[in-house]
Amino acid sequence: MIDRAGLAGFLRRRRESLQPEDVGLPRGQRRRTAGLRREEVATLCHISADYYSRLERERGPHPSEQMIASIAQGLHLSLDERDHLFRLAGHRPPVRGTTSAHISPGLLRILDRLADTPAEVVTELGETLRQTPLGVALTGDLTRYTGPARSIGYRWFTDPACRALYHPDDHALHSRVFASGLRARVTLRGPDSYAAHLQRLLLERSEEFRAVWDEHEIGVNYSHVKRFIHPEVGLLELTCQALLDPDQSHSLLVYTAVPGSESHEKLQLLAVIGAHQVVATDA
Repeated sequence: MIDRAGLAGFLRRRRESLQPEDVGLPRGQRRRTAGLRREEVATLCHISADYYSRLERERGPHPSEQMIASIAQGLHLSLDERDHLFRLAGHRPPVRGTTSAHISPGLLRILDRLADTPAEVVTELGETLRQTPLGVALTGDLTRYTGPARSIGYRWFTDPACRALYHPDDHALHSRVFASGLRARVTLRGPDSYAAHLQRLLLERSEEFRAVWDEHEIGVNYSHVKRFIHPEVGLLELTCQALLDPDQSHSLLVYTAVPGSESHEKLQLLAVIGAHQVVATDA
């Protein structure tokens, strides 16, 4: 059963405890609100301001589990806080572990400060959970996929369009890296894991995956440089650095170019192109 008073009080307190810079928003001038405005929280949670306001006023419909998950992420809640929010809303908290899609507040705070850099948070199976605007400009919106296709390794072997973004000379290495990484996850998580489920699907659906899988390779990795072929700016050679959240096996991947290089100039151009696309979409 939903605890409307408890839910409203918890949401208000969490909203008031956050500052704009905590969530990657500009502070602006003449800010009188303690913490974030309701409209700002609603934007972060991808819900309407009216819906969110009604929750804080102990009104409105019973929020769904998906809605509560979105609010928990938008408010940068810890796992304990997220679980508390679910219980206040009358729902069972999601199972914790490596399949969780809830990004830790610490990782989100770092991501929020990388607005001028391509970056993304991914699961151990290569499922993109969040991207910076320049990350979307570089690779497209990778959070839109559902089901097995959320994993880039699955898309790599089942969707030829996935490969167009990467330099053709690197395709064989990508295949080896994805198969090797999946093998490590299956061994670590066991035959009943989601990783094992993806393995079985790929063995059924991809002849290339079967061939690479039969090599039994483990520990295959990229060099630090990844080569992208962007449809508007062409070849980009970017260094990839990863920051691991060990509690949830999420990684923050950050892509940078050598200052003064051609790829650096193209990234700057891509930032302009991406900003124009956002404006065109909002128009």
